Amino acid sequence: MKSYLFPGQGSQKLGMGAELFEAFPTYKKKAERVLGDSIVDLCIKGTQERLNQTQYTQPALYVVSVLAYLKKLKETGKKPDFVAGHSLGEYTALFAAGAFDFQTGLRLVQKRGELMGEASGGAMAAVIGLPAEKIGSILSANGLTDVITMANYNEPLQTVISGPFDRIHDKQVQVLFQSAGWRVHYIPLKVSGAFHSPHMMSARNVFATFLKDIEFSPLQIPVISNVDAQPYRDTAIAEGLAQQLTCPVHWTATIDYLVEQEVTVFEEIGPGKVLTGLVQKILKNSPKDLSLQVSDATVSLVPQP
Repeated sequence: MKSYLFPGQGSQKLGMGAELFEAFPTYKKKAERVLGDSIVDLCIKGTQERLNQTQYTQPALYVVSVLAYLKKLKETGKKPDFVAGHSLGEYTALFAAGAFDFQTGLRLVQKRGELMGEASGGAMAAVIGLPAEKIGSILSANGLTDVITMANYNEPLQTVISGPFDRIHDKQVQVLFQSAGWRVHYIPLKVSGAFHSPHMMSARNVFATFLKDIEFSPLQIPVISNVDAQPYRDTAIAEGLAQQLTCPVHWTATIDYLVEQEVTVFEEIGPGKVLTGLVQKILKNSPKDLSLQVSDATVSLVPQP
């Protein structure tokens, strides 16, 4: 079985989507009607600095990833057995599963990007080289659990944390993690807020109200939720998308769940190969001793002889 995976914020790059906009001119026009702006200018003719701003990044990535999915669908004539997306990528996954049409998804992403772009005073950092359990122990032992929380469980040795700007950028906090292992890296991220944490509660409340006016269609493909690494229920899509703003992204558990469902091919659809790298690391650290084959943006499980 196969799962398509859709990337989130951080995978954007200037020049993305050029061939897709030419191949899908109708969708390009639909996007520009919703955005009131040129998607070509944003993704190709603009600057990386503007593209990196959350309120622009999210709509741009959604549009490019949806078109990449439509191109793949046109080429293969087959839909995947499962879909999943990392944070923002979950909206592309829901589009692929038929939860909403292209324009509705873009309006959702545009509102989400605006709300997250307005967030201030928060920050995030990637802690690489420590298991999540150890990170949790360090936070607990230093009385930081009410201030700094887990935001993304990206792979067994990479976890992103969220919290107030002054604490995430505090050298003493950085030293707490780096002193726990000689190969530990603490990397503050270039984001404006403490995403996927309780610090986003006001944005979540506004977004939940916005979601009340959206009608979601029954899912045609199972979509694995970031919030609990389980398939979305048709009746809980709005709730899940609101929760996602304040809950951590359980990406490692998502890939583990898909393996349990006998998925053997993971293909990243959209710009970049961030998820391809994460999937490799998750599967290599699996207790099941899996053999992998990697080709471009696809990771496949190889049957044992």
